[in-house]
Formats: sequence, structure tokens, C-alpha cells
Amino acid sequence: MTQTLQYEINDGIAIIRFNRPEVFNSFNREMSLGFQELLDQCAQDENVRAIYLTGNGKAFCAGQDLAEVTASDAPFIEKIVAEHYNPIVRRIREIEKPVICAVNGVAAGAGANIALACDITVAVESASFIQAFSKIGLIPDSGGTFFLPKLIGFQKASALMMLGDKVSASDAEKLGMLYKVFNTEEFEEASMKIASTISKMPTKGLVYTKQLLNAGITNNLNDQLDQEEKYQSMAGKTADYKEGVQAFMEKRKPEFKGK
Repeated sequence: MTQTLQYEINDGIAIIRFNRPEVFNSFNREMSLGFQELLDQCAQDENVRAIYLTGNGKAFCAGQDLAEVTASDAPFIEKIVAEHYNPIVRRIREIEKPVICAVNGVAAGAGANIALACDITVAVESASFIQAFSKIGLIPDSGGTFFLPKLIGFQKASALMMLGDKVSASDAEKLGMLYKVFNTEEFEEASMKIASTISKMPTKGLVYTKQLLNAGITNNLNDQLDQEEKYQSMAGKTADYKEGVQAFMEKRKPEFKGK
């Protein structure tokens, strides 16, 4: 495995850590392609029930490593977007596992937008989010123009993207960008607890919920109701549904298997 990433599986949780702390975990090609490979590995591994994404060091991810795009043999920007960031965001939204993102520090550019694309995003109180693209004449990529307006509204998203303002973790939570913010002392334990809880829940039901949320972005009400009917029927045929009902009737804690 590339040294730009750290990976382990612990009690059903695949833990992925960006590991370029000396450059604030900014993406180069090696880290981008390695991250995609790890997501594919998680998708195929039946032992993985949830994915926990975070960074090592002071930053979560500072976006693109500008040293790579200014080198003499630098790839074209369109190649970076097409081969690095678009595939990452597509994998996060399409993978049939919940993705929990624990933002441990600054999340800028593509780093910020990848965090917003995850299923549940939390942050440490010292974290911040920056749509840094306008500062160098670029547009927000990595799904930023798709997710951010839907999370916080058109006007606020437009302003943050054009002005490039830094948003504190507490303000990001108030705006609706995040699920929760934790203080430094509890951040790692509390964020991992979310992943642990998710990993022991009915995985197929959570995946169906994720797929419905994806569809609901563009569906009209009637189409979405039809999709809910379809997916509820699928959920009702899972072993975890049967276990959940049985446990409720027997007044005991269910033991879900993700099947």
C-alpha cells in the first residue's frame, strides 16, 4: 500500500487515513489513485460494514498539491479532475457502505468537498473549511457545486465559493454542512463511536437509505415515493429486518449481520 495512505480494518470498520501530513495531506496522483483502490477494496470486502475517513497531522486535506500541477511534467487540470477527483466522489456516493468522515483539521478545496460528499461528516472544533478555488482562478470541483448549495442554500454557497471565506467547524455545523462538532479531547473517540454504531446496524437498510438519498436529489415526489416502495420491499426481505423484528418482540438487543 502506498505510504500516502494508512489503512486498517477494525471490528467491521475500514479506517482510511490521509498520510501526507508534511503537505497538509494534499492530494498527489499517488494518493488519489491509492484512495480509489482502497474504496474499491472496501466495496468488495464483506467484512467491511462502514468506512471511517480522516487525516493524519494538523490537516484533514488541503486539496490538490500545487507542487504537482506546477512541475515541468505536470498533468493537465482536466486529467486531474477526470482521473482523480471525479472518480473519488463517485465512489463515495456509489459504494454500498456508509462513509463517515472525521475532519481533524483544515479541509480546503477538494478536501472540503470530498468531506461534504460523505454520508456522515463530523469535525473537531479546531477544523475549518475553505472553498479555496477562487483564490487561484479555478472553479469548485469534487462535487462542490453540487453538494454545497444543497446543504446550505444557493446564496451562502455562492458567497463561500466566490469569496473563499474560511468557515469554522462550529459555523459549518450551524450552516448544515456537518452533522456534529466535537472538542479536541473527545473527537477521535466520539467520531469513531459513530462509525462503530453504524458498523453494527443493518448495512443493507443503510445502503438502501443512501441510494434513496442519492435519487431524491433529482426525483420528483411521485418518483421518490415509487422508489421508497421498491426499496422498502427489498429491505423487508433482508435477514437483518427479520432479526430486528424478532429482537423487538423478544425485548432483546438485535444482532445484525449486514445481510
